[in-house]
Order: sequence, then C-alpha cells, then structure tokens
Amino acid sequence: MEKNEFVTAINCMDGRVQEPVMNWMKQRYNALYVDMITEAGPNKLLRSDNTEIIKNIYDRVRVSTDRHASKYIAIAGHYDCAGYPVSAEKKKGKILDSVELIQSWNLGFKEIVGLYINDKWEVEIVCIKTDNPVEA
Repeated sequence: MEKNEFVTAINCMDGRVQEPVMNWMKQRYNALYVDMITEAGPNKLLRSDNTEIIKNIYDRVRVSTDRHASKYIAIAGHYDCAGYPVSAEKKKGKILDSVELIQSWNLGFKEIVGLYINDKWEVEIVCIKTDNPVEA
C-alpha cells in the first residue's frame, strides 16, 4: 500500500477515543499523521441545522486536504458519548448520514469511512464510501 503522510478524522473530543481512532487510521491507510478535527458529538453536529459549526468543520477538513494532501477521512462516534448520549443504533445512523454529507463536499477523498468505537474501545466499521473510484 502507498504511504500516506496525512489522513483526516472527524472525531469526538472525548480523550478515550483519540488513540483507537488514530491507531486505526494509521494502520489502515499506512499513514504517518492523523489530522484530528474534534467536537463533542460530531456525528450529531454534522447533521444538525447549525450551519456555522458545519462550515467550521468543513474549513478544517479543507486545511487537511489542501495543505496536507489527505485522501482518506473518517467520521467517528462512540459508546458513552457525553456530547451525543443516544443508542449505538441511532449513533450509527447519524454516522452514515455524516458520511453522505462528507461525500457531498466532493473533496476528492479516496475513501470516506464511518467508525463506531464500542464499549471495549474497539473500532467498528459502520460503512466505507469511495468518493472517487480508481479505474482499474
């Protein structure tokens, strides 16, 4: 697999999920660094009516794509989230919705992945979308 200097993660600010997401992203995408964009319950925020926070997240993602050449992004939600205290099923639904939103930004990501971090702090893949399919 090609070496990627940077990848991107939109993650909860909760310190318990930083390492699992960072380690997963580095391993999956053979990356050196993860640009971590954090908010309390970002999967809820991305699908809210708060256009200001959505634009703020978008602008930070653009720094990662434009300045760090990131081609892979994850949106993560997790168990026991204080910022979005709902069931795992509802959270996974918002993660799917957030992946769709990120895909609509058309920023040229090779993959957009939705992640859920469970009660054992293990990363589960909710979905993977290919933004720009690579021709064989």
